[in-house]
Amino acid sequence: MRVVCLQHVPFEGPGAFAKALAKRGVSLEYSLVPKEGVPQDGGDLLIVMGGPMSVNDSDKWIAEETDFIRSALLAGKSMVGVCLGSQFMAKALGATVRSGKALEIGMTPVRLTDAGKQDPVFGAGPESFDVFEWHGEVFDLPNHCVPLAGSNIAPLQAFRYGDRAYGLLFHLEMEEGGIDALCQECAPDLMKAGLTEHQVRSAALPQLPQLHLTADRLIARLLQSSR
Repeated sequence: MRVVCLQHVPFEGPGAFAKALAKRGVSLEYSLVPKEGVPQDGGDLLIVMGGPMSVNDSDKWIAEETDFIRSALLAGKSMVGVCLGSQFMAKALGATVRSGKALEIGMTPVRLTDAGKQDPVFGAGPESFDVFEWHGEVFDLPNHCVPLAGSNIAPLQAFRYGDRAYGLLFHLEMEEGGIDALCQECAPDLMKAGLTEHQVRSAALPQLPQLHLTADRLIARLLQSSR
């Protein structure tokens, strides 16, 4: 079983996803795409992480990664895209990615759609729950995708393509160190949102164990569908 992780900045890693994989004896291969380019293939499961850039930027690697993700999706590969990763998935499937009504930073309530309540991963949890967010752009529902969850600012927070590819605008995998890194590396976003690092940390830390349970359930599902 090969799991490939596409990163866009060193400080946004797979967090709880990596722990869920390690618990099952599965290791990760990493590619920092802006520096190293896309890997030769996406393995059995592809994890696409976040980053402060936009999928609408003109960098050559962004077009290359969009094509890489599109090929993997059309081939039926198991995948989870987080934040920027979900925006890559949406763009690869033909949806528009654009600025949202406001920054969503820190813990945000989301609600499952009717389809989300039936989803094998999210349907096992509560209908409404808080997730960790750090994004300014949102997307429309791509063709042939199922909407799973939404929030007031981003009506589409999660979608599924087929039965083994999930796009999540939020971070189930986020750990304490990742929050600290985001607060330091993306401090202007905090100022713009009128938040402090202490506010973000104090709201998020008690909720991380619950998010990690969902992250673990997602990884278990994707590994099962990859076999």
